[in-house]
Amino acid sequence: MFDAEGLGVRLATDADWPALWAIMAPVVRAGETYCWDTGMSEAQARAEWLAPADPSMHVYVAEATGSATGEGGAGGGAGAVVVGTAQLHANRAGGGSHVANASFMVAGEAAGRGVGRLLARHVLAQAREQGYRAMQFNAVVETNTRAVRLWESLGFRVLATIPGAFRHPREGFVGLHVMFRDL
Repeated sequence: MFDAEGLGVRLATDADWPALWAIMAPVVRAGETYCWDTGMSEAQARAEWLAPADPSMHVYVAEATGSATGEGGAGGGAGAVVVGTAQLHANRAGGGSHVANASFMVAGEAAGRGVGRLLARHVLAQAREQGYRAMQFNAVVETNTRAVRLWESLGFRVLATIPGAFRHPREGFVGLHVMFRDL
């Protein structure tokens, strides 16, 4: 059972990796929303998501606690379940380092229940706090309509769509949106 009450966001720790991989593996294997090799290993995924070599990288987890998990209690720790994750970092180094970039994943059982929106609002606030002036998404798959609607509802706009830039496993060649918003 899952409901939107009792959700919180915190920085990820190394101990969160098994839960992060449990969320990431089905997304990576499906090949529908990220420009990643669907055969990516767990070690490669960990390096991609946690990116220890990128000093601008911050990784967050959305956690369901108490009533959100169907269990009693409140707060983190025992009974808390990781239901989503996001990473925030500079879109580019040097002259582009004032623009943030972010990526998001939500556990299948938590999809459509406000986890993505909670993570997005948190990441946007963190980006402002960290001094970024804008946020850019370089490759939002146009068939990922749930994500596109979320980003648009949060003030992002599609600047361009690169036709046929993504090979979707079922839809064939589809476009990739470049999305942007000022902070």
